[in-house]
Amino acid sequence: MKIAFYAPLKAPDHPDPSGDRTVGRLLLAALRRAGMKPVIASRFRARLLGDSEAEQKRMAAKGHVIADKLIAKYRKLPKAERPRVWFTYHLYYKAVDWIGPRVAATLEIPYVVAEASHAPKRATGPFAFSHEAAEAAIRSADAVLCLNPADKECLGGIVAGKKLIDLPPFLDLKAFLGGDARGPDRHLGRLKLSQHYRLDPDMPWLLAVAMMRKGDKLASFVALAEALRHVTRAYQLLLVGDGPARGEVEAAFAPIAKRVAWLGQKPAGDLPEIYASADLFVWPAINEAFGMALLEAQACGTPVIAGASGGVPAMIADGETGWLSAPGDTAAFAADVDFALERELAPVRLAAAAHVRKFHDIAAAAATLRKVFDKVTA
Repeated sequence: MKIAFYAPLKAPDHPDPSGDRTVGRLLLAALRRAGMKPVIASRFRARLLGDSEAEQKRMAAKGHVIADKLIAKYRKLPKAERPRVWFTYHLYYKAVDWIGPRVAATLEIPYVVAEASHAPKRATGPFAFSHEAAEAAIRSADAVLCLNPADKECLGGIVAGKKLIDLPPFLDLKAFLGGDARGPDRHLGRLKLSQHYRLDPDMPWLLAVAMMRKGDKLASFVALAEALRHVTRAYQLLLVGDGPARGEVEAAFAPIAKRVAWLGQKPAGDLPEIYASADLFVWPAINEAFGMALLEAQACGTPVIAGASGGVPAMIADGETGWLSAPGDTAAFAADVDFALERELAPVRLAAAAHVRKFHDIAAAAATLRKVFDKVTA
């Protein structure tokens, strides 16, 4: 079954790494695992940079031109070679799908979306034009796959309940762990990192992995720096990532600079060993939808301390694979870090890895996708 795949926010083969790109790639892999043939239909980025209605209308016009070209292209193909379903990943008022609904309606094929967000408060104000278009696209969907359970509350007002289908965030564990189900060697990883960055291998290591950009990511770094100032136990913090807000991040951590090791941006293949080497993964997750790094850390057996934003609580078994606190509550976050560092973490490490294997592996996602696509094309 050929699937036309589109991600308005960022194409899965975009050169800049991000959680959004990671999820897009995983969805393509899951579709292939389910026996389907996904093809990237367009790489048009519909992400709005401002709230100008003129910009929104220009974006719509560009999207419609692309849609019409795709319609003409697909109509020239034999029916057996046309896409059977249009599948859009990550749709909301700032990244509207101006292409998929038009193509799907004209070709009379199902329209399926994943991680659609609906914000009723945007019905008025500067984003009203794009909000209306995003709502119309979501309403037209034959199925809405929910990676973030928190999205369902608002989606329920415009989409029939039977069309809302849970698709928990997932990893291709075999690929992510390098083909070794046991994961990376924690002790070897600690030895290599301690020698390269002059770290104390006998001290607890905390880890955060994120792009350093303005907005919610920077807010999380600032909250993390504030929280760690109040942790009473000894620790070393490892920060992985880089970006345009690096200077602001460094300023936030200046009061605890002696405890921080800056590892910079790392290739994806290096991350599992770094995750496994840490004692705790720490991330306040300010306004985080779900955060793939939280899942990756647990897959490597690293317990997570996180803020309970969005879909984060659906990924972490609080008190079993990690600990959650109210978003932005830096005192509670610091207390969780102290509590975790005072206990034996080996059982929590085992529980974290087992949790991801059971609930968040690609095999389960592929089965869900196969069931949904078979249903909408029946």
